[in-house]
Amino acid sequence: MRKLIAWATLVLLVVACGKKQQGAADGGSSTADTDSTSIVVKYAEGFRVSQRPDGVRLVDISDPQKGAEGHVYHFALVPRGQQPEGLPDGYQPIAVPISKCIAMTTLQLAGFIAIDALDYVSGVTSTHNLKNRDVKARIADGRIMKIGIEGNFDQELILAAQPDVIFISPFKRGGYDALTDMGQTLVPYLGYKEMTALGQAEWVKFLGLFIGMERQANAYFAQIEQRYQALCQLTKDVAKRPTVMSGEMHGGQWYAVGGRNSLAQLFRDAGAEYVLKDNQDTGGVNLDFEEHYAQAANADFWRILNSYKGDFSYDVLRESDARYADFKAFQQKHVLYCNMRESAYYEQAPMHPDQLLADLVFAFHPELMPKDYQPVFYRLLK
Repeated sequence: MRKLIAWATLVLLVVACGKKQQGAADGGSSTADTDSTSIVVKYAEGFRVSQRPDGVRLVDISDPQKGAEGHVYHFALVPRGQQPEGLPDGYQPIAVPISKCIAMTTLQLAGFIAIDALDYVSGVTSTHNLKNRDVKARIADGRIMKIGIEGNFDQELILAAQPDVIFISPFKRGGYDALTDMGQTLVPYLGYKEMTALGQAEWVKFLGLFIGMERQANAYFAQIEQRYQALCQLTKDVAKRPTVMSGEMHGGQWYAVGGRNSLAQLFRDAGAEYVLKDNQDTGGVNLDFEEHYAQAANADFWRILNSYKGDFSYDVLRESDARYADFKAFQQKHVLYCNMRESAYYEQAPMHPDQLLADLVFAFHPELMPKDYQPVFYRLLK
């Protein structure tokens, strides 16, 4: 956390006050946003909130990648103890603030960690690659229960966790019918499908709605947004935009991300051009090696995120596939690497797109960042 505060201070120091004010005028956050319990959605495409005069909030949730064409889930968040009249048809009422919930993914858990709201989490699924000491301590002493994995939940542990709500990812493996049969309230959390990094992080406001921490969520996101937009100001007029590729070979296919993925947007905001920028996919893309090589052979940078036991190096990369050495980014030692075994990537990165962006700007345009900047997630591989 100390490192996050330090880099944020350094980044803001290099941005003129006038630019920061311009960023706010162009859609950035205002003091009213951070002090208010009202939820205004600016970047996220997957949820919408409207508030009735009686305090009831109507929340509509949909797949950010499908928009109006996808299924829409409707919930009415009712102030606890209130008996509202005239709820619209199709809206499932939920009394808020809730007391306990189960977070099915690390992405959801990241939001609770960000606003110091782990007291509301009574259950989680996998703890693979989990680094957060507080969460580990709560699991060890039983305040947070491990309920199994999607498709193989422990129903007794779920009942013991006593959740008011279970946040789910409805397009994953599932096993949710059994939870519904148990009388559990399931709420889709689709932040992972957002196509911008700020949109993904803005789901912290969604969580705030359920636990009565709207003001904290607004304040947290406003800081993230300000730092992110400040970095965008630094790169918007760069003369040269390096090209960047992403991913590795798995099972005979090169796994990359589509040109409309949030990672591709991060590359653009960092002052680079993604080699698959014309691709219209929002999720992962599987390519033959030859197909990807034709597009990425001369890319200036190569981004890799994996979980490697040991010291990942250029030798390790070459040993996994000798053809990797043919890429320009390999030859020029421009591989940007994050090891999830060592980094708290999944529990921090989703709620720190500003930090991800800062790491990328430092790699692509080091002259724009403080000389003593220390990356948190992505570093040039040695």
